[in-house]
Amino acid sequence: MLMDRFGRTIEYIRLSVTDRCDLRCSYCMPKGFKGFEEPENWLTFDEIARVIGAFTRLGTRRVRLTGGEPLLRRNLPQLAARLSALPGLDDLSLSTNATQLHKHAEALHDAGVRRLNISLDSLRRDCVSELTGSDSLPRVMEGLMAAKAAGFAPIKINMVAMKGVNDGDIEAMVAFCIEHGFVLRLIEAMPVGDTGRAAHFLDLQPVLARLQQQFGLLPQAADLGGGPARYWSTPDGRFTLGLITPISQHFCATCNRVRLSVDGTLYMCLGQEERFELRPLLRAGCSDAELEAAIREAIELKPERHEFRERPGKIVRIMSMTGG
Repeated sequence: MLMDRFGRTIEYIRLSVTDRCDLRCSYCMPKGFKGFEEPENWLTFDEIARVIGAFTRLGTRRVRLTGGEPLLRRNLPQLAARLSALPGLDDLSLSTNATQLHKHAEALHDAGVRRLNISLDSLRRDCVSELTGSDSLPRVMEGLMAAKAAGFAPIKINMVAMKGVNDGDIEAMVAFCIEHGFVLRLIEAMPVGDTGRAAHFLDLQPVLARLQQQFGLLPQAADLGGGPARYWSTPDGRFTLGLITPISQHFCATCNRVRLSVDGTLYMCLGQEERFELRPLLRAGCSDAELEAAIREAIELKPERHEFRERPGKIVRIMSMTGG
Protein backbone atom coordinates (compact mmCIF):
# COMPACT_ATOMS: atom_id res chain seq x y z
CA MET A 1 0.00 0.00 0.00
CA LEU A 2 1.01 3.59 -0.60
CA MET A 3 1.56 5.38 2.69
CA ASP A 4 2.77 8.91 3.24
CA ARG A 5 5.21 10.04 5.96
CA PHE A 6 2.31 10.84 8.28
CA GLY A 7 0.93 7.31 8.17
CA ARG A 8 -2.00 8.03 5.84
CA THR A 9 -2.81 5.37 3.25
CA ILE A 10 -3.28 6.77 -0.26
CA GLU A 11 -6.09 4.76 -1.80
CA TYR A 12 -7.87 7.40 -3.87
CA ILE A 13 -6.77 9.37 -6.94
CA ARG A 14 -8.72 12.15 -8.60
CA LEU A 15 -7.91 12.07 -12.31
CA SER A 16 -8.41 15.25 -14.34
CA VAL A 17 -8.94 14.43 -18.02
CA THR A 18 -9.22 18.09 -19.09
CA ASP A 19 -8.81 21.52 -17.55
CA ARG A 20 -11.48 22.98 -19.86
CA CYS A 21 -15.05 23.66 -18.91
CA ASP A 22 -18.19 24.89 -20.65
CA LEU A 23 -19.22 26.89 -17.56
CA ARG A 24 -17.51 29.71 -15.66
CA CYS A 25 -18.54 29.18 -12.06
CA SER A 26 -17.72 32.33 -10.13
CA TYR A 27 -15.81 30.47 -7.38
CA CYS A 28 -13.75 28.36 -9.81
CA MET A 29 -12.69 29.91 -13.12
CA PRO A 30 -12.26 33.64 -13.85
CA LYS A 31 -14.31 35.18 -16.64
CA GLY A 32 -12.28 35.39 -19.83
CA PHE A 33 -9.72 32.84 -18.59
CA LYS A 34 -7.69 31.42 -21.48
CA GLY A 35 -4.69 29.85 -19.74
CA PHE A 36 -5.61 26.27 -20.59
CA GLU A 37 -3.06 23.51 -21.06
CA GLU A 38 -2.15 22.80 -24.68
CA PRO A 39 -3.65 19.50 -25.93
CA GLU A 40 -0.23 18.10 -26.83
CA ASN A 41 0.59 18.24 -23.12
CA TRP A 42 -2.49 16.29 -22.10
CA LEU A 43 -1.83 12.75 -21.02
CA THR A 44 -3.08 10.33 -23.67
CA PHE A 45 -5.45 7.53 -22.75
CA ASP A 46 -2.52 5.09 -22.96
CA GLU A 47 -0.48 7.25 -20.58
CA ILE A 48 -3.40 7.63 -18.19
CA ALA A 49 -3.96 3.88 -18.17
CA ARG A 50 -0.28 3.34 -17.35
CA VAL A 51 -0.35 5.77 -14.43
CA ILE A 52 -3.61 4.47 -12.97
CA GLY A 53 -2.40 0.90 -13.49
CA ALA A 54 0.70 1.73 -11.47
CA PHE A 55 -1.41 3.26 -8.71
CA THR A 56 -3.68 0.22 -8.52
CA ARG A 57 -0.66 -2.10 -8.30
CA LEU A 58 0.46 0.05 -5.36
CA GLY A 59 -2.89 -0.37 -3.62
CA THR A 60 -5.04 2.51 -4.83
CA ARG A 61 -8.63 1.30 -5.07
CA ARG A 62 -10.66 4.38 -6.03
CA VAL A 63 -10.47 6.62 -9.09
CA ARG A 64 -12.63 9.66 -9.76
CA LEU A 65 -12.74 11.19 -13.25
CA THR A 66 -12.77 14.99 -13.01
CA GLY A 67 -11.94 18.14 -14.93
CA GLY A 68 -12.59 21.00 -15.65
CA GLU A 69 -15.62 19.32 -17.13
CA PRO A 70 -14.56 15.72 -17.90
CA LEU A 71 -17.33 15.10 -20.43
CA LEU A 72 -15.63 17.59 -22.76
CA ARG A 73 -12.84 15.02 -23.24
CA ARG A 74 -13.65 13.10 -26.40
CA ASN A 75 -14.35 9.35 -26.04
CA LEU A 76 -14.35 9.48 -22.24
CA PRO A 77 -16.47 6.28 -21.94
CA GLN A 78 -13.68 4.41 -23.74
CA LEU A 79 -11.17 5.54 -21.12
CA ALA A 80 -13.62 4.65 -18.35
CA ALA A 81 -13.95 1.12 -19.73
CA ARG A 82 -10.17 0.70 -19.79
CA LEU A 83 -9.80 1.89 -16.23
CA SER A 84 -12.70 -0.12 -14.82
CA ALA A 85 -11.05 -3.28 -16.19
CA LEU A 86 -7.82 -2.69 -14.24
CA PRO A 87 -7.16 -5.38 -11.61
CA GLY A 88 -7.60 -4.01 -8.10
CA LEU A 89 -9.73 -1.00 -9.04
CA ASP A 90 -12.88 -1.27 -6.91
CA ASP A 91 -14.55 2.08 -7.52
CA LEU A 92 -14.72 4.30 -10.62
CA SER A 93 -16.74 7.50 -10.27
CA LEU A 94 -17.23 10.79 -12.11
CA SER A 95 -17.65 14.44 -11.13
CA THR A 96 -19.50 16.55 -13.71
CA ASN A 97 -21.56 19.69 -14.14
CA ALA A 98 -24.02 17.47 -16.06
CA THR A 99 -24.50 19.81 -19.03
CA GLN A 100 -23.33 17.03 -21.37
CA LEU A 101 -24.49 14.10 -19.27
CA HIS A 102 -27.70 13.35 -21.15
CA LYS A 103 -25.57 12.36 -24.16
CA HIS A 104 -23.21 10.05 -22.27
CA ALA A 105 -25.01 8.63 -19.22
CA GLU A 106 -25.77 5.18 -20.62
CA ALA A 107 -22.33 4.76 -22.21
CA LEU A 108 -20.59 5.76 -18.98
CA HIS A 109 -22.68 3.32 -16.94
CA ASP A 110 -21.98 0.56 -19.46
CA ALA A 111 -18.25 1.40 -19.16
CA GLY A 112 -18.23 0.75 -15.42
CA VAL A 113 -18.78 4.16 -13.85
CA ARG A 114 -21.22 3.66 -10.99
CA ARG A 115 -21.26 6.82 -8.87
CA LEU A 116 -21.76 10.44 -9.90
CA ASN A 117 -21.13 13.78 -8.21
CA ILE A 118 -23.06 16.53 -9.96
CA SER A 119 -22.39 20.22 -9.34
CA LEU A 120 -25.61 22.14 -8.78
CA ASP A 121 -25.63 25.19 -6.52
CA SER A 122 -29.28 26.22 -6.80
CA LEU A 123 -32.63 25.23 -8.31
CA ARG A 124 -33.29 28.85 -9.26
CA ARG A 125 -32.54 29.41 -12.93
CA ASP A 126 -31.42 33.00 -12.42
CA CYS A 127 -29.06 32.04 -9.60
CA VAL A 128 -27.51 29.24 -11.65
CA SER A 129 -27.06 31.58 -14.61
CA GLU A 130 -25.37 34.17 -12.42
CA LEU A 131 -23.05 31.63 -10.78
CA THR A 132 -22.10 29.69 -13.90
CA GLY A 133 -22.19 32.42 -16.54
CA SER A 134 -24.65 30.34 -18.57
CA ASP A 135 -28.36 29.49 -18.62
CA SER A 136 -27.39 25.91 -17.87
CA LEU A 137 -30.06 24.68 -15.43
CA PRO A 138 -32.32 23.00 -18.05
CA ARG A 139 -29.37 21.00 -19.44
CA VAL A 140 -28.21 20.04 -15.96
CA MET A 141 -31.70 18.79 -15.09
CA GLU A 142 -31.84 16.79 -18.32
CA GLY A 143 -28.49 15.22 -17.46
CA LEU A 144 -29.58 14.45 -13.92
CA MET A 145 -32.70 12.64 -15.05
CA ALA A 146 -30.73 10.72 -17.68
CA ALA A 147 -28.29 9.61 -14.98
CA LYS A 148 -31.13 8.50 -12.72
CA ALA A 149 -32.68 6.51 -15.57
CA ALA A 150 -29.32 4.90 -16.40
CA GLY A 151 -29.08 3.45 -12.90
CA PHE A 152 -26.21 5.38 -11.29
CA ALA A 153 -26.19 5.08 -7.50
CA PRO A 154 -25.58 7.03 -5.47
CA ILE A 155 -26.03 10.31 -7.32
CA LYS A 156 -24.68 13.13 -5.16
CA ILE A 157 -25.54 16.78 -5.64
CA ASN A 158 -22.54 18.98 -4.81
CA MET A 159 -23.73 22.40 -3.66
CA VAL A 160 -21.15 25.06 -2.80
CA ALA A 161 -23.02 27.01 -0.14
CA MET A 162 -22.30 30.75 -0.17
CA LYS A 163 -23.50 33.41 2.22
CA GLY A 164 -26.03 35.76 0.67
CA VAL A 165 -25.88 33.92 -2.66
CA ASN A 166 -27.58 30.54 -2.34
CA ASP A 167 -27.77 29.84 1.39
CA GLY A 168 -31.51 30.47 1.20
CA ASP A 169 -31.84 27.65 -1.33
CA ILE A 170 -30.64 24.82 0.90
CA GLU A 171 -34.05 23.64 2.13
CA ALA A 172 -35.39 23.56 -1.45
CA MET A 173 -32.40 21.46 -2.48
CA VAL A 174 -33.06 19.08 0.42
CA ALA A 175 -36.65 18.62 -0.79
CA PHE A 176 -35.44 18.03 -4.36
CA CYS A 177 -32.97 15.37 -3.21
CA ILE A 178 -35.62 13.64 -1.09
CA GLU A 179 -37.96 13.56 -4.10
CA HIS A 180 -35.39 11.94 -6.40
CA GLY A 181 -33.36 9.87 -3.97
CA PHE A 182 -30.19 11.95 -4.37
CA VAL A 183 -27.56 12.60 -1.71
CA LEU A 184 -26.98 16.29 -0.96
CA ARG A 185 -23.44 17.41 -0.19
CA LEU A 186 -22.88 20.94 1.05
CA ILE A 187 -19.38 22.28 0.45
CA GLU A 188 -17.57 25.25 1.96
CA ALA A 189 -15.94 27.56 -0.59
CA MET A 190 -12.16 27.18 -0.57
CA PRO A 191 -9.63 30.01 -1.13
CA VAL A 192 -8.08 28.39 -4.23
CA GLY A 193 -7.11 31.17 -6.65
CA ASP A 194 -8.60 34.67 -6.67
CA THR A 195 -11.98 33.25 -7.66
CA GLY A 196 -12.14 31.00 -4.61
CA ARG A 197 -11.07 33.81 -2.30
CA ALA A 198 -13.79 36.06 -3.73
CA ALA A 199 -16.53 33.50 -2.97
CA HIS A 200 -18.89 34.33 -0.10
CA PHE A 201 -17.71 31.85 2.53
CA LEU A 202 -20.40 30.23 4.65
CA ASP A 203 -19.57 28.27 7.81
CA LEU A 204 -21.56 25.05 7.49
CA GLN A 205 -21.62 24.16 11.19
CA PRO A 206 -24.68 26.36 11.96
CA VAL A 207 -26.33 25.06 8.78
CA LEU A 208 -25.84 21.48 9.98
CA ALA A 209 -27.37 22.33 13.37
CA ARG A 210 -30.40 23.81 11.64
CA LEU A 211 -30.91 20.84 9.34
CA GLN A 212 -30.44 18.38 12.19
CA GLN A 213 -33.25 20.08 14.07
CA GLN A 214 -35.52 20.25 11.01
CA PHE A 215 -35.02 16.70 9.72
CA GLY A 216 -33.84 14.73 12.76
CA LEU A 217 -30.54 13.89 11.07
CA LEU A 218 -28.37 11.24 12.68
CA PRO A 219 -24.63 10.67 12.07
CA GLN A 220 -23.95 7.96 9.51
CA ALA A 221 -20.87 5.77 9.58
CA ALA A 222 -21.41 4.17 6.15
CA ASP A 223 -18.74 4.72 3.50
CA LEU A 224 -20.26 6.63 0.57
CA GLY A 225 -17.15 6.92 -1.57
CA GLY A 226 -14.02 7.23 0.54
CA GLY A 227 -13.80 11.01 0.25
CA PRO A 228 -13.70 13.79 2.87
CA ALA A 229 -17.44 14.21 3.45
CA ARG A 230 -19.11 13.39 6.77
CA TYR A 231 -22.67 12.11 6.46
CA TRP A 232 -25.98 12.32 8.30
CA SER A 233 -29.29 10.63 7.45
CA THR A 234 -32.93 10.90 8.42
CA PRO A 235 -34.16 8.10 10.69
CA ASP A 236 -36.20 6.60 7.83
CA GLY A 237 -33.18 6.67 5.48
CA ARG A 238 -34.99 8.72 2.84
CA PHE A 239 -32.44 11.54 2.89
CA THR A 240 -28.67 11.68 3.34
CA LEU A 241 -26.68 14.87 3.85
CA GLY A 242 -22.93 15.16 3.43
CA LEU A 243 -20.73 18.04 4.54
CA ILE A 244 -17.31 18.93 3.16
CA THR A 245 -15.83 21.49 5.54
CA PRO A 246 -12.19 22.25 4.66
CA ILE A 247 -12.35 25.55 6.57
CA SER A 248 -14.60 25.15 9.61
CA GLN A 249 -13.59 21.54 10.35
CA HIS A 250 -10.73 20.33 8.17
CA PHE A 251 -10.14 16.63 7.48
CA CYS A 252 -6.41 16.63 6.73
CA ALA A 253 -5.56 13.93 9.29
CA THR A 254 -7.53 11.38 7.28
CA CYS A 255 -6.70 12.62 3.77
CA ASN A 256 -6.32 9.58 1.52
CA ARG A 257 -6.06 11.17 -1.91
CA VAL A 258 -3.87 12.85 -4.49
CA ARG A 259 -4.77 14.60 -7.74
CA LEU A 260 -3.41 13.95 -11.23
CA SER A 261 -3.85 16.94 -13.54
CA VAL A 262 -4.44 16.64 -17.26
CA ASP A 263 -0.75 17.38 -17.98
CA GLY A 264 0.47 14.54 -15.77
CA THR A 265 1.33 16.56 -12.67
CA LEU A 266 0.59 14.91 -9.35
CA TYR A 267 -0.67 17.39 -6.75
CA MET A 268 -0.38 16.12 -3.18
CA CYS A 269 -2.74 18.66 -1.60
CA LEU A 270 -5.33 21.09 -2.92
CA GLY A 271 -4.09 23.73 -0.49
CA GLN A 272 -0.32 23.35 -0.92
CA GLU A 273 2.17 23.56 -3.79
CA GLU A 274 3.90 20.17 -3.53
CA ARG A 275 3.78 18.44 -6.92
CA PHE A 276 5.54 15.84 -9.03
CA GLU A 277 5.59 15.76 -12.85
CA LEU A 278 5.05 12.30 -14.35
CA ARG A 279 4.69 13.26 -18.01
CA PRO A 280 8.43 13.69 -18.66
CA LEU A 281 9.06 10.20 -17.28
CA LEU A 282 6.28 8.66 -19.35
CA ARG A 283 7.45 10.27 -22.57
CA ALA A 284 11.04 9.33 -21.87
CA GLY A 285 9.97 5.66 -21.91
CA CYS A 286 10.23 4.84 -18.22
CA SER A 287 9.61 1.26 -17.13
CA ASP A 288 6.70 0.26 -14.90
CA ALA A 289 9.13 -0.18 -12.01
CA GLU A 290 10.50 3.33 -12.55
CA LEU A 291 6.98 4.73 -12.72
CA GLU A 292 6.01 3.05 -9.46
CA ALA A 293 9.18 4.32 -7.80
CA ALA A 294 8.37 7.86 -8.96
CA ILE A 295 4.88 7.61 -7.49
CA ARG A 296 6.30 6.46 -4.16
CA GLU A 297 8.74 9.38 -4.24
CA ALA A 298 5.88 11.77 -4.98
CA ILE A 299 3.77 10.53 -2.08
CA GLU A 300 6.65 11.39 0.27
CA LEU A 301 6.02 15.04 -0.63
CA LYS A 302 2.45 15.04 0.66
CA PRO A 303 2.16 17.74 3.37
CA GLU A 304 0.50 17.23 6.72
CA ARG A 305 -2.27 19.78 6.12
CA HIS A 306 -3.43 22.77 4.13
CA GLU A 307 -3.21 26.37 5.37
CA PHE A 308 -6.50 27.77 4.08
CA ARG A 309 -7.15 29.61 7.35
CA GLU A 310 -3.60 30.72 8.11
CA ARG A 311 -2.56 31.66 4.55
CA PRO A 312 -5.70 32.06 2.41
CA GLY A 313 -3.77 33.86 -0.33
CA LYS A 314 -1.18 31.12 -0.78
CA ILE A 315 -2.67 29.14 -3.69
CA VAL A 316 -2.77 31.20 -6.88
CA ARG A 317 -3.69 28.40 -9.32
CA ILE A 318 -7.40 28.03 -10.00
CA MET A 319 -9.31 24.87 -9.20
CA SER A 320 -9.61 23.58 -12.78
CA MET A 321 -5.82 23.65 -13.17
CA THR A 322 -5.41 21.19 -10.33
CA GLY A 323 -8.41 19.02 -11.09
CA GLY A 324 -11.68 19.03 -9.20
